[in-house]
Amino acid sequence: MTAKNLKPADYLKKILNARVYDVATESALEPAKNLSRRLHNKVLLKREDQQPVFSFKLRGAYNKMAHLTPAQLQRGVICASAGNHAQGVALGAHKLGCRAVIVMPTTTPQVKIDAVKALGGEVVLKGDSYSDAHQHAVALEKKLGMTFVHPFDDPDVIAGQGTIAMEMLRQHQGPLDAVFVAIGGGGLISGVANYIKAVRPEIKVIGVQMNDSKAMIESIQANKRVILKDVGLFSDGTAVKLVGEETFRVARGLVDEFMTVDTDAVCAAIKDVFVDTRSIVEPAGALAVAAIKQYVAKHRTKGQTYAAILCGANMNFDRLRFVAERAEVGEEREALLAVTIPEERGSFKRFCELIGALPGSARNVTEFNYRISDAAKAHVFVGLTTQGAGESLKIANNFKKNGFETLDLTHDELAKEHIRHMVGGHSALAQNERLMRFVFPERPGALMKFLSLMRPGWNISLFHYRNQGADYGRILVGLQVPAKDDKAFDKFLDTLGYPHVEETHNPVYRLFLQQ
Repeated sequence: MTAKNLKPADYLKKILNARVYDVATESALEPAKNLSRRLHNKVLLKREDQQPVFSFKLRGAYNKMAHLTPAQLQRGVICASAGNHAQGVALGAHKLGCRAVIVMPTTTPQVKIDAVKALGGEVVLKGDSYSDAHQHAVALEKKLGMTFVHPFDDPDVIAGQGTIAMEMLRQHQGPLDAVFVAIGGGGLISGVANYIKAVRPEIKVIGVQMNDSKAMIESIQANKRVILKDVGLFSDGTAVKLVGEETFRVARGLVDEFMTVDTDAVCAAIKDVFVDTRSIVEPAGALAVAAIKQYVAKHRTKGQTYAAILCGANMNFDRLRFVAERAEVGEEREALLAVTIPEERGSFKRFCELIGALPGSARNVTEFNYRISDAAKAHVFVGLTTQGAGESLKIANNFKKNGFETLDLTHDELAKEHIRHMVGGHSALAQNERLMRFVFPERPGALMKFLSLMRPGWNISLFHYRNQGADYGRILVGLQVPAKDDKAFDKFLDTLGYPHVEETHNPVYRLFLQQ
């Protein structure tokens, strides 16, 4: 029977007979208590991030390899992958005692290359992209007589991934309204959809893709497989330009709904998962959680039960800074604003007082960037904590009513990714400037104390602050202090009592900030 003739009942049989537990574990299905409480719906997390290779991929890879003949195993297996599938194939080959050649792009991070080698895989680096590596792997397959293990477009691989749904329905036999599944090439959702629609067809299967890597959604809309010219790389686990033939056929026939999520929403979902589990999933692993939040907001559901498959946790450590930066905006817990303030004595203090008087609950300043550049106007980049969606626009309007021209940058990609880190530079107006690095306690009134103790004749010419989640804040301030006030300035520092270091003679300051 060809793959095109396989029905859910056929896949059900293949899933029930799949061989995955030689290498995989039955992962937990856990309630996300905090997220459930916030969304007023029950959210369950299928913990595939806890598999031996921190991803579901070993299920399908091993099932494919376990069904090979002894002669095929003796010749070995080959695959192309830059990530989770590579580790799954390497682990499976180690378990079955066969040779495994893994073709990876030359751009693959060393940590992933080392992980595959540690599992006994032979790594071949070829090309700059997955497509280049795939072409080379197909050529090597013929040359070496090995068996190609596809990452998603193979019935045995699909059946292996389907065991996740089998476990879920056994672990949770009560009401289940929808299962949310990330889609890259489509192997995972094909296995999940086949099992669920064969056993409990009333449960919705909802596929989730990044808004910049939606090959499956565009293919469904076009009624044929579409090759994307480019894919976003933030969620590298789902960055696929072309979905499989069989996965497209299955998804088109069985998946109830498709959704897209953006980078900020995924960063917020990574944080949500961490809050509930103290584990950090990779971007692809958080897609399903991001989609549940979006689905609840759109349909305003209450009392429903949703499951999200946390499909992987192979996160590069250096990405965590970016994730933390964007999570607050993704959850709409932070507003980013460009505010124009008159360059006159007391206007900065008046603006800070206005922040404290904003309607609603108390707000914290998460970021403040300013450099004197104009004799009449000051342009300030400000971050403020918010309580939910749409609040940034209300804050911007409030500032405008009080005489401060304001631009809402909360959803501006350029501002979020670059401009917030570039505010500043040389200034001919910053005469008699002393540059001070302070540690402020993170508590209400800390900044107002600083401003109140300053002499009226001193001017703030630079201010940089970014909340780092600690109980203290690191702040850089430029103060224009006449030389005759040096003693008074020293007294101000003593009275203030905040730890500080003067950086006026730092060569970095002279290079980048001083005219």
